[in-house]
Amino acid sequence: MWSLMVTSFEVEMSADIALHRVAANGIDMNFAVAGAGPAVLLLHGFPHTWQVWRGVLDGLAGTHRVIAPDLRGLGATTRPESGYDAGNLAMDAIAVLDALGETRADIVGFDLGAAPAFLAAMHHPDRVRRLVLMEAILGRLPGAEDFLRDGPPWWFGFHAVPDLAESVLTGHEASYIDWFLTAGTRGRGVPAHLRATFVAAYTGSAALRAAFAHYRALSESARQIENATTTIRLQMPTLAVGAHPVGDALARQLRSCTDDLTEAVISDCGHIVPVDGLPALLPLLTDFLAHQ
Repeated sequence: MWSLMVTSFEVEMSADIALHRVAANGIDMNFAVAGAGPAVLLLHGFPHTWQVWRGVLDGLAGTHRVIAPDLRGLGATTRPESGYDAGNLAMDAIAVLDALGETRADIVGFDLGAAPAFLAAMHHPDRVRRLVLMEAILGRLPGAEDFLRDGPPWWFGFHAVPDLAESVLTGHEASYIDWFLTAGTRGRGVPAHLRATFVAAYTGSAALRAAFAHYRALSESARQIENATTTIRLQMPTLAVGAHPVGDALARQLRSCTDDLTEAVISDCGHIVPVDGLPALLPLLTDFLAHQ
């Protein structure tokens, strides 16, 4: 397993990023595209939008066509009443590739985006060339027992209660989002423009309801992951990236269902790896995705 230390340097934001909307799996998905070459699909987490990947888009656009959608219900993507389980989110991801004419892509999933990335690779191995999963726990797969010794993170239960979290948090969204952005960067915080983008995206009861719908589908997503791994193994090269707090728990989960696994933990990096760990993450991704 690799252990990487975050070093300090500036990543120049230079990629020509275009925003588009496309009909995909029954909803209209908003997504950013940059660069040209082999496709890389980036799936974000909570409480983020596609813009959490901005530094990664800039870093990979010189060699790849990088595609970063807002997940179902989040950012500028449609907020339907249902369909927030990981299996359906995986279908959203494949539908975006279909709409863009991409028959094959590398898929990178972080936080909430990891489970749909995993199921897209499990169910559509012909469409996924390489898989990268970061800072997430995959349902109830064995390997994360130490991480879950004291139970799942507190907000999982809070978000999962129907109608509760949005009724409590409406009007207090900025303070709530700030807690995650601060904790997810070990106190360092995210740039002001990103903070403003995320707060705006999760403000209002409708936005919160859609966000928490992902958590209310976690039990179904866990069942889907468990069912998939009883009969299928990941055959494509897979990279598991950990930081704080997940560490190597994700990699340990993947060991039992992956044929070709690379493991890395980024030291002194908070949960929001695409921002807090960008200097270490970019060379790691560049090297892993460069292999044929």
